[in-house]
Amino acid sequence: MAEALTLSYIGLGLLTIGLFYVIWQIVKRNQAISAVDNAPAIAGSDELSGGAKNPSQFDEPDDDALEQMADVLASSAEAQGLVLEEE
Repeated sequence: MAEALTLSYIGLGLLTIGLFYVIWQIVKRNQAISAVDNAPAIAGSDELSGGAKNPSQFDEPDDDALEQMADVLASSAEAQGLVLEEE
């Protein structure tokens, strides 16, 4: 009877070691996948899809855009201590 009990303990021990090995392999695989997925994007390696729906709308700026650009230029010139001459 002791022989059967010893064999069952050996079998359970081997099964436990095998399960720990499988879990360890799964953890390593998931860490490798996570490292690849969360790696920083290097300029030029990422692909950006799409574009402007109507690119011709950017050919000529409208009055609002021109006013906003003038405000940005004036505020940046003021921040740098420059005097912006108006034409």
